[in-house]
Amino acid sequence: MRTLDEARELCENRLPGLLGKLADVGLAELEKPGNPGLELFKAAGGPALVIPKEYEGLGASPLEAIQVTRAIGAVSPSLAVASTMHHFSVATIFTLAESLRASGLEWALLEGIATQNLLVSSGFAEGNPGQGILSPTVGGVRADGGILVNGSKKPCSMSASMDLLSASVSVPRKEGGTENLAMLIPADSPGISVHPFWRSNVLAGAESDEVRLTDVLVDERLLVPTEVGDRGEVDELQTIGFMWFEMLITASYLGMASSLVNRALASERLGVETRADLGVRLETATLLLEGIARQLMAKEGDNAALTKAMIARYGAQEAITDAAGRAVEALGGMAFIGSPDVAYLIAACQCVNFHPPARAATRRALVENFTGDVLRIA
Repeated sequence: MRTLDEARELCENRLPGLLGKLADVGLAELEKPGNPGLELFKAAGGPALVIPKEYEGLGASPLEAIQVTRAIGAVSPSLAVASTMHHFSVATIFTLAESLRASGLEWALLEGIATQNLLVSSGFAEGNPGQGILSPTVGGVRADGGILVNGSKKPCSMSASMDLLSASVSVPRKEGGTENLAMLIPADSPGISVHPFWRSNVLAGAESDEVRLTDVLVDERLLVPTEVGDRGEVDELQTIGFMWFEMLITASYLGMASSLVNRALASERLGVETRADLGVRLETATLLLEGIARQLMAKEGDNAALTKAMIARYGAQEAITDAAGRAVEALGGMAFIGSPDVAYLIAACQCVNFHPPARAATRRALVENFTGDVLRIA
């Protein structure tokens, strides 16, 4: 498949040798806990992929990031999902560094992540139905030089391999009420522990277990206020972070579906119409995700941009699951029975439905947006 070949070629250019080494390990092994995927990703310079060159990163554009993630998702679904969480966290940091709120520490953090190949996990509210993606799962209290944090995040991708943990925390205000902060914590900080949580074999290689924080002291310099308006709207920093997340997590599943379609296209008994239908669905998803990428490249981070991004995400999601299902149907029952990879990939593709924001809440918000209201993240 030409478009998948192009994605692979770009991935090889940006992260030389990664795809070949992943292929040598094989899908079944890469999807198990304790697999070498994240180490291979680090060795290839993956943590620096989307970090701008001025911070010693590789400077991949959002359009390139889609292609690289798609190529990885086709060979290692768990690695694509896990690396998305890293890129989402890093993109939020460099957006902050480029804003007026930058203190200089963000620059040093980005350079450290890029030059030392550090993995940044995301401990935001991922995977809980009805809970906002920014809703804190941990709480904190003010202490000398920072805050003391307690709570847990489950699931948390890269729990075993992370070097840094990014998350949101709720802290009481002196004048009453609470404020939400984003925080960045070294993974080896006292009080951080990892516990089994993920019971499914699907995407088990993403290391999505429970991370507990017990009286973890977070330095004041590693805290950033997150602004959510009275009507649920988010600020530009968070909007851009959301857009990166929605774009790349969906690109991960585009890669998985591409692998299935590629297998189907290799069949000589597939008719022209079926081949065209499969290609149209994958390229529809690709074009929708590229629309988000172009918004990011144009530095569009307002509510209208977020609305467009969510429309693109859900349109791409439907195209991906449809393409995956049609590819398996085209492959036939014997291929499904004879190859555990086919069964695994179609199961993994369904997980695109579980990432926030919740579809029902987002649809209501989109309707309200079309009438002049804001898009709320839920």
